[in-house]
Amino acid sequence: MFDALVMAAVSLCWIVVAFVPLERMFAARKQPIFRNNLATDALFFFGQHLVFAAAAATMLATGMGAIAPYMPDVVHVRFAALPLAVQVILVLVLGDLFAYWGHRAQHRFDVLWRFHSVHHTTEELDFMAAHREHPLDGVYTQFFVNIPAFALGFAFEEVMALVVFRSFWAVFIHSNVRIPLGPLRYLVGSPALHHWHHAKERDVGNYANLAPWLDVVFGTYHLPDGEPETLGIPEEHARDYLGLLWHPFKRR
Repeated sequence: MFDALVMAAVSLCWIVVAFVPLERMFAARKQPIFRNNLATDALFFFGQHLVFAAAAATMLATGMGAIAPYMPDVVHVRFAALPLAVQVILVLVLGDLFAYWGHRAQHRFDVLWRFHSVHHTTEELDFMAAHREHPLDGVYTQFFVNIPAFALGFAFEEVMALVVFRSFWAVFIHSNVRIPLGPLRYLVGSPALHHWHHAKERDVGNYANLAPWLDVVFGTYHLPDGEPETLGIPEEHARDYLGLLWHPFKRR
């Protein structure tokens, strides 16, 4: 536990060093570093690293073992013969496609929204807000986005490398940053685009975190000028860490 705590603290230090200056230089909103409910998001961060990470990794390994055998061996052989860069690009593109529809379902179906809405309860976005995620919702997301990696025979260590990459990207798109991307905004996810996903409505759009071209293709791309006026969810919810963990199970 002590080693995990040290690793979590080191990870947090790196994130702070990288994103605090970025948010000061390219701030999308005027808000203090020590904003409201920052402590709650810090608890989610340490909860992920110290309590739920091992369970999530076990569930991902189980999912890998359940999916890989159903893919024909010839597919694994031909995929393994591709250059590594092509393998990674293919897995990322297919993973984005699965993640898009999995994310869209989280906003469409009540049973999934109960858990996913915890992530949307944040009313001020920055690099720490990305970690406000119910652990069961996190496992759901990681499972969907990594289905192609499981099916095509990526090793567990390679899948975990993808998890780390996507986690860093999630921190970036939640950060209090606004950087104009020009035409690239249709190819690369950005904080400006994801901030609108967090507008105070359940079904705003922008479900693709890494590849916004999917939102363009499926008609859910939404990027007005400026920032949304209000963030969060319309329904009542707890403000503290334990209350938010219990939120999906409360009677409606």
